[in-house]
Amino acid sequence: MKVLAMVMAGGQGTRLHPLTAERSKPSVPFGSRYRITDFVLSSLVNSEIHGIYLLVQYKSQSLIEHVNKSWGQTLSFHGQFINVVPPQMREGPEWFQGTSDAVFQNINLIERHAPDMVAVFGADHVYRMDVRQMIDFHHQNSAHVSVAAIPIPLAEASAFGIIDADGAGRIKGFLEKPKTPPPMVNDPSRAYGSMGNYLFETEVLLTALREAKERGEHDFGHNILPRLIKTHNVYAYNFGDNRVPGIADYEEQAYWRDVGTIDAYYDAHRDAMGEQPRFKLFNPQWVINSSNYQGPSARILSGHIENTALGPGSLIRGASVRNSILRREVIVEKDVEIDDCIIMDHSVIRRGSRLKRVIVDRYNTIAPNTQIGFDPAADKARYHVSEGGIVVLPKGSEVPDVSCYQQ
Repeated sequence: MKVLAMVMAGGQGTRLHPLTAERSKPSVPFGSRYRITDFVLSSLVNSEIHGIYLLVQYKSQSLIEHVNKSWGQTLSFHGQFINVVPPQMREGPEWFQGTSDAVFQNINLIERHAPDMVAVFGADHVYRMDVRQMIDFHHQNSAHVSVAAIPIPLAEASAFGIIDADGAGRIKGFLEKPKTPPPMVNDPSRAYGSMGNYLFETEVLLTALREAKERGEHDFGHNILPRLIKTHNVYAYNFGDNRVPGIADYEEQAYWRDVGTIDAYYDAHRDAMGEQPRFKLFNPQWVINSSNYQGPSARILSGHIENTALGPGSLIRGASVRNSILRREVIVEKDVEIDDCIIMDHSVIRRGSRLKRVIVDRYNTIAPNTQIGFDPAADKARYHVSEGGIVVLPKGSEVPDVSCYQQ
């Protein structure tokens, strides 16, 4: 069974601003060493899907560099590849107009490889998935298209794109953020939310893409799939049944988060922390691949560190850091207090500063004795503050001078 993956990695991520001011949503950092795109790529590679095209568009340079550096050396045998594909504009001067248009503009790649099946997956979510289990479901039901569906509590389902399916999983309709979501037949307390991950029989996909082009349609969820359910076998695959090896009993077995807002992004980091996290990032049986950084290990000269993930090259000098994530080469000086924060690569927190519930993007230097996260009015006057009260500092413009710490 030859499967080709087309990964949609062009998202602007406007609701994640200012983290997406200079990068696309899939390239936003996550945890102490990952990018959001690493989760879908790891799931595909671990599922032995060997051919992957990453379709990029908006502010894609950061993502292109990350994939080339982090994934270029991981594919060790003939026929396995992860290739980044910017808009080729083969049909004219337009960029990708939507999800199906992005695949249509690269239809030649599908025809060249002639796969039995095409996986069209998004790159915007934090999760892990054994895609082979979805493929098995697809074959067992003689499906033409399968749509990955996450069970969502009915009270929360109106915020998602919802799938209406019968007891066997055959899809009857799609509803965009309905006020009264239809419950799952087998679990009336929950509804099926679309994850934006699809499996297509190749000929079904090619025909649907050409029809969509003729009709001036551009999107899978709004155009192609609603039309296919009238003529083909389109099924919802229950992601809640997916089981990845090596998951601890205390973890959320079918973890999936749309980290499309600052608050959701921040909360997903909380899920990855603690002695018994909902989503443990280290799993030797299902490795999440990312940066091959070759710098020094993290160092703690003195201080109090509690429930904190430290990226390589970080240095703590007499600071207090609690419930936080510090990424690569973060410098924290004496008498600093950091609580419930995410500090990204190459940032320096100067002496005496206090930060609480703050996301500091890369290349920032926090001046001595700065306080952020304690005065909402002052924070809103200077920084971006989310609905949930998370303060976000945008990416800095220069790499901080840390030569004094290299002695």
